[in-house]
Amino acid sequence: MRRLNLEQAMSDLPNIQEDSLDPSTNPSRSPATRHRIFNESAFSSSPTASAAAIPTLARRSSSVSRVDLDFFDPPGVHALQRTVTHISERSAKQQKTQSVDSEATLHPGDGPFDLEKTLKFITKRLEEAEIERRELGVAFQNLRVVGLGASASYQPTLGSTLNPLSILEKIKTLRHPPLRNILDDISGVVRPGEMLLVLGRPGSGCSTLLKTLANQTDEYHSVSGSVHYDSLSPEKIRAHYRGDVQYCPEDDVHFPTLTVEQTLRFAAGLRAPQAQARFQTREDYVDSVVEILCTIFGLRHVRGTQVGNNAIRGVSGGEKKRVSIAEALATRARIGAWDNSTRGLDASTALEFGRALRIATDISRVSTIVSIYQASETLYNLFDKVCVLSEGRMVYFGPADQARDYFLSLGYTPQAERQTTPDFIVSVTDPVGRIVRPRLTPQEEQARPRSSAELAEHFLASPMMAKNLADITAYNEECAPGHKERVQHYKRSAQAEHAKGTRRSSPYTSSIFMQARAVMLRRVQIILGAKMSTMIMIATFVFQGIIVGSVFVNSPESTSAFFSRGGVMFFALLFSALSSMAEIASLFAQRPIVLRQSKAALYHPFVEAIALTLVDLPITFTTTAVFSILLYFIVGLQRTAAQFFIFYLFLFTMAVTMKAFFRAIAAAFNSPATAQSVAGIVLLMLVIYTGYTIPKPSMIGALRWITYINPLRYGFESVVSNEFHTLNGSCASLVPQGPGYENVSLANQVCATVGSVAGQNFVDGNKFIAASYGYSYSHEWMNFGIVVAFGVGFFTLLLVFTELNTSSAADTPVVLFKRGSKKGAALVGAAGEAPADAEKAGAAAAGGEAGDEAHAEIEEALAAAPPMTDIFSWQNLNYVVPVKEGKRKLLDNVSGYVVPGKLTALMGESGAGKTTLLNVLAERTTTGVVTGDIFVNGHAPPRDFRSQTGYVQQMDTHVPTDTVREALLFSAALRQPASVPMEEKVAYVETCLKMCGLEAVADASVGSLGIEHRKRTTIAVELAAKPKLLLFLDEPTSGLDSQSAWAIMLFLQQLAANGQAILCTIHQPSAELFQIFDRLLLLRKGGQVVYFGDIGKNSTTLIHHFESNGSRHCEPTENPAEFMLDVIGAGATASSVQDWEAIWRSSPESAKVQEELQRIHVEGRSRGAVQATFQNKYATPWIQQATRLFRRDIRFRWRDPTYLLAKLVLNIVAGLFIGFTFFKAKTTQQGTQNQLFAIYMSTILSAPLSNQLQVPFLEMRNIYQIREGPTKFYSWSALVTSAFLSELPWNIIGSSLYFLCWYWTVGFDTSRAGYTYLLLGVVFPLYYTSFGQAVAAMAPNAELAAILFSSLFSFVLTFNGVLQPFRNLGWWRWMYRLSPYTYLTEGLLGQALGKHNITCSSVELVHMDPPSGQTCGAYLATYISTAGGYLTNSNATSGCEFCSTATTDEFLAASFNIYYSHHWRNAGLLFAYIFANIIGIYALTYFFRIRTTSIFTIFKKRKASK
Repeated sequence: MRRLNLEQAMSDLPNIQEDSLDPSTNPSRSPATRHRIFNESAFSSSPTASAAAIPTLARRSSSVSRVDLDFFDPPGVHALQRTVTHISERSAKQQKTQSVDSEATLHPGDGPFDLEKTLKFITKRLEEAEIERRELGVAFQNLRVVGLGASASYQPTLGSTLNPLSILEKIKTLRHPPLRNILDDISGVVRPGEMLLVLGRPGSGCSTLLKTLANQTDEYHSVSGSVHYDSLSPEKIRAHYRGDVQYCPEDDVHFPTLTVEQTLRFAAGLRAPQAQARFQTREDYVDSVVEILCTIFGLRHVRGTQVGNNAIRGVSGGEKKRVSIAEALATRARIGAWDNSTRGLDASTALEFGRALRIATDISRVSTIVSIYQASETLYNLFDKVCVLSEGRMVYFGPADQARDYFLSLGYTPQAERQTTPDFIVSVTDPVGRIVRPRLTPQEEQARPRSSAELAEHFLASPMMAKNLADITAYNEECAPGHKERVQHYKRSAQAEHAKGTRRSSPYTSSIFMQARAVMLRRVQIILGAKMSTMIMIATFVFQGIIVGSVFVNSPESTSAFFSRGGVMFFALLFSALSSMAEIASLFAQRPIVLRQSKAALYHPFVEAIALTLVDLPITFTTTAVFSILLYFIVGLQRTAAQFFIFYLFLFTMAVTMKAFFRAIAAAFNSPATAQSVAGIVLLMLVIYTGYTIPKPSMIGALRWITYINPLRYGFESVVSNEFHTLNGSCASLVPQGPGYENVSLANQVCATVGSVAGQNFVDGNKFIAASYGYSYSHEWMNFGIVVAFGVGFFTLLLVFTELNTSSAADTPVVLFKRGSKKGAALVGAAGEAPADAEKAGAAAAGGEAGDEAHAEIEEALAAAPPMTDIFSWQNLNYVVPVKEGKRKLLDNVSGYVVPGKLTALMGESGAGKTTLLNVLAERTTTGVVTGDIFVNGHAPPRDFRSQTGYVQQMDTHVPTDTVREALLFSAALRQPASVPMEEKVAYVETCLKMCGLEAVADASVGSLGIEHRKRTTIAVELAAKPKLLLFLDEPTSGLDSQSAWAIMLFLQQLAANGQAILCTIHQPSAELFQIFDRLLLLRKGGQVVYFGDIGKNSTTLIHHFESNGSRHCEPTENPAEFMLDVIGAGATASSVQDWEAIWRSSPESAKVQEELQRIHVEGRSRGAVQATFQNKYATPWIQQATRLFRRDIRFRWRDPTYLLAKLVLNIVAGLFIGFTFFKAKTTQQGTQNQLFAIYMSTILSAPLSNQLQVPFLEMRNIYQIREGPTKFYSWSALVTSAFLSELPWNIIGSSLYFLCWYWTVGFDTSRAGYTYLLLGVVFPLYYTSFGQAVAAMAPNAELAAILFSSLFSFVLTFNGVLQPFRNLGWWRWMYRLSPYTYLTEGLLGQALGKHNITCSSVELVHMDPPSGQTCGAYLATYISTAGGYLTNSNATSGCEFCSTATTDEFLAASFNIYYSHHWRNAGLLFAYIFANIIGIYALTYFFRIRTTSIFTIFKKRKASK
């Protein structure tokens, strides 16, 4: 087929060009590059363009690799031809009377289909409609970017945070923040249709340059210099055309539950031009764009597949990259900046990504700017220009094909014969990685630039810079800034695409109505894609409705249930209103997507808030209806239609209002932690000041104002008054009654309930709520209006915050040193004195470069390391795992060996089984069946094989707050035998630090290091254990830049040269990296071996194997690693005709491997088996493991002041707030109830505290599961013991602070403080610490742990006898006795409140008249002696004032089943619960995380044994 020109498949059909490129003469999909001089005329304006059109900017001639348009999906492009044919047919039919040029189109019936002529027809029609095309380049001169923050600092601790001197230092830093130059004096130009590659080491400023050129500079302190886009200023672009300039981060962030097609349709639809500019209906346009993009980028087979993320299975990594490209193209951006998008991809997929970008640039005639850390030569050849940065300075900007010669002219030479051009030119910026050309003259040596400043100065004075400036000048002349004609042309072109109803100056193509409709549809698609979440939410409402309803089931219309009915109203309102608080985390998860798409001018951010609210309304309506119906009718509330619907109306309105409130809080802040903290504090205020826990009359004046700004209070008043308005509760307790009062008339009795009237055996609900809460039914609709007003206000704030707060919190990377470190102090001082030329702290603050003396120390340390002498081998390995469809074989008959002193590479495409084989060999598999043999010297591996090997994982998993030295010492102390003296272990740690080049950062925290030093630390941690047999490494260069990867591989080569046996998987090695390896084991998909053997000098042995067996020729400049992967059919869209696995099996090389294996086994068996170093499972005793872990855990928490301060501040703030809310509670009945709720609210505090402590518990467990457990550092039981003991002191301190702030503020007796402190300050934190960790032991992550804890916690709170008193619990009394909070609440309440007298307030006194001739005292004496209570006027003969409870014991026993005498029993039972929780931590950890045998397998074995 004919190759399409750069506009033929563009998502913007109006901009299709006429001229097309020459037909492809090579239909092969081989990655061999094809060079040709770029045909500038192919991209000129069409000859039929209108005279008013602005000339298209000519692209400078360059020699770059071209990519066929049908590279990813040849059959799809042929199908696309038919689609475009249909478009032309429909268009022709619309011109019934208009003649058509024979050149315009050629229908299938007229002869062979010609896509070029068809598109010419479309172009001609668009020109007739006078649609102007537009394009955009960027020119920048003397660009300087200044950022905030130092590059090195001290590790914060709780002590340093609370130190007054540190606080003063922070205030000083806030007033005069440290500044650092990120970019300095950068100049260049990128024209439409050009691709610019930005190269540099991490910290050189690559990402900053991309963001600046993409006009995203908000995060920087200042940006100076000249930047303009064609004739437009950055301000004009941001205000009116920001959708034409996009920055694409390295992470592919999409809504995971949307399909590929939905993702593309959304972008295409919102950026679709108006009807005149489309030449099609909107639906047809979107269909065409999606069809074209899916076809060109090989996504047709995954159109209906979810994009996915780490938690949701979706498309592959390479496909996700292409989705990101396609989405950006669907938005029709004119400038695209792509930041390190090949990270983590294998070589074949990375190359496919580059080809996709080349296609995108050619088709769309966009300006493309890309930064890549590890670029292959083939990938590099796709670019027109390259910009090289070093410490923020520009050391080269010019044609990509001239960069190598320029850097050679500086006096440097490649490190290896096949070193790629990008690796070479970046190596020149690295003082350690570069190589000076031999035999330089003294003059050349003196002139050779060394530092970044010298390299930049040399380039600025070079002819290359003069050409660069001339190019900028030429560009400026073609499109001078503010050029009125060009600006007007661009403006007309953009405005011609605006939909009706869109402001002419708006950067958005679609109107707000269209945006809202599209975003609402997307929200529905997101919900449908995650049906399980919606089902779980509905199930939660059903579950809670049934449970709570059954607790209050068939509540009697009696005064005994008045308190319970209030509890039902409170819970119903609270649950429906607060269920949205969980949305905060998901709102922050989607914020990067919303912000990216709003910057792409797809829609206003506030439209997302509108769509979220509108789509959520029917869901909220449904869930609230289900919950209301269940709760209302199970409890037996007033069964009239009006009251039920009013109840439901308020629940629904309150739910919507509070959702808007919590969403507004999320939108107002930049980090989820801050939003959650604020939401938690506000939640506490709302709950307490609703009016249930403390009625308004009892509130202190200083805090009563909170109730007026609390929407829950108005909702609570309305649902309570709605229920009690028609309720005349029959009196459950008439005074007096019982023996001696059988013949007393009702006129001489009164109900002992607030609001009662003498002579009535019922209590009017209206009077009850008026006396108890100060509520009135007359406020019903006024309250509804207030709630609606709150809802409107919160919704308005949500829209305002969403639109204006368009940023997320971003941490500035800083290397953090331990206080007291001399090297750290020097680096911190240097960072504070002068600006650091670094974008990221990783490399810049890691210390100085190693000199000759340091290299000598490393060599000496390597020589001192114990050499390995044993040979590790494996034969006929197969690995089968169970899957849904049955079984899947991941490894198929794999054999090989690793010899000490040799570096063996394990390679293959993604999914070939590299990491799987590494895990099988390292005995790290937990599922499936492994067959075959693994040997050490021809014998079975020793029982402590895992302890005698080192395993360096791809992910650098460490305790982030530990210093490098501490991490190494922890490994050495626990993994070297206990018999080795500690002094010797410490000395060997210092050796490892030197060996790995980590001395400069030995006292820096691992989590703050750059990626190279973190990788070195991971390797050093394994070396510190002194592995005797083998060192496994999984992707040690993944995510590194080329120079860091080179440094790591050179270090591994040094290790191998000193006797280490190393087996290493690697993704995308350059030619020189590949040459470092001695041997290669190559796998293809299915875990099949296609090669094992020597690589040979310049890879000749490997290349000869493939070429001699029928592969294509490997070009001299081609990377052998890429060559072999391409030959075997690796890559997302590649395949191979030959069966290379069968070829290998029948090859003489395979036979030689089997012979060598036999020889190794025979020779090894003569030497004897390798003995176990120690007989126990672990190298050190359990007590030593637990002690080391406890020290580390304590240190981890001490160095995380945010965590500790959150814990302590929450306790202090809650203690003061609850304390002053119930300040000096009176001795009345209500005062006693207030004290009850003061204690009840204190127990609720365990929920946020437990959620907090689960996070570090899970973090440490993850480190154990990922790295330390499989490597046999320590026992899992030691980990659990340490986690519990290290958390406990901080929780006891927090609860103690709470007690001090709360106890005397509420007004409890000092004489009772001791027991209360024991329960609240010691037993309570013991309980919630053990319970929270036991729940976390079941959960895989913190989110699920929080959900599990909330569900279980709601049970213990619901059934502790406060919300529903014991006397009314009915069937659920067994749960009351099972709930530990029953005994905690009884212990605290009984001890703090028991044995006190109650003095009723005037409202609580009930009035009655005694029979004629009797005094009040004489009349009620018998009743008081049996039922309790007291009279205030015993001698009166009328108007008796009776208080139903005389002591707190009467009140607590009658209503809540609480007795003072049970306090020590309760303490003992709580200790029993704590013990059970601790047992639960161990049992649940083992069952859910340690156990490897299925329960069903155990049962089967038992059944078989019987």
